[in-house]
Amino acid sequence: MLCRPREALDRSAGRYINLARPLTPDWPLSVIKEDPYRRGMRIRIVDAFTDRPFSGNPAAVLLLDGSFPPDTWLQQVATEMNLSETAFAHPLPPGGEADWALRWFTPAAEVDMCGHATLATAHVLATSGRATGLIRFAARCGILTAEAAEDGTVTMDFPTSSLTPVPAPTAVDHALGGAPILSVHDTAPHIGDLLVELADENTVRELEPDHAALRAFARRGVIVTAPAEDPSRGYDFVSRGFFPAFGIDEDPVTGSAHTALAPFWASRLGRNELTGLQGGARQGLVRVTLAGERTLLTGHAVTVLDGELLTSP
Repeated sequence: MLCRPREALDRSAGRYINLARPLTPDWPLSVIKEDPYRRGMRIRIVDAFTDRPFSGNPAAVLLLDGSFPPDTWLQQVATEMNLSETAFAHPLPPGGEADWALRWFTPAAEVDMCGHATLATAHVLATSGRATGLIRFAARCGILTAEAAEDGTVTMDFPTSSLTPVPAPTAVDHALGGAPILSVHDTAPHIGDLLVELADENTVRELEPDHAALRAFARRGVIVTAPAEDPSRGYDFVSRGFFPAFGIDEDPVTGSAHTALAPFWASRLGRNELTGLQGGARQGLVRVTLAGERTLLTGHAVTVLDGELLTSP
């Protein structure tokens, strides 16, 4: 027996209508009008620097048809997604120095460079057929490129960070709980992190920093690193990244930080091709190739969510 409610919500009018009259052939479509908010925008969540879902570093990716909406709206979307980064990209006219414009937002602010969200964006463009071959992005930090390979990896070309030795700030020493610090380096302005070398892999893994203390530290974040205990496990160094000032207590895998980790460990290990393992509870692998002023970052990515953002600017 077919039953129905006696009332249904006419959402476009914001009222209930009586359904006591006989059913029509197209019921319930005859009484439920189209929701005016169902003009959404496709949004994806991609786990970057991993080939398995629920690992690596998740980023939201939103491909726009036209120019960027107001910054307020971009920030609201990023805050709503509440991931370490949300990437927004739109195509550029042909014939220029870049194919897509790209911006990145944390839940709290826009950033100058982001590796894992660039990887996620390139993965979406390649798997959706929106781009093939070398993809050129115009970003706040300059022109970045990415290219997908047949094995599913994406290789990105980023500027190599400078490294300047500095004394360990008291605030950082306190925030790291007194863990023995071997060296501290400042990184390039487009990264803005402190690179802190610790004694060994176990110290990095077991570290429990004071996020409140780091939040008061006037830098993008702090990267801690150490050599791998056993390189036969498939990685040469380990790291973790903390960015509470940008709304991210710990970033699982920070691609941009590897533009500083690559020259740091290349000088110590005597090789320009290395693999880094980053993360605490979530981890990912970043293959790095140091090529002078440029650093190539390679990793896998997997799309874990493909949905619709039911609002527009």
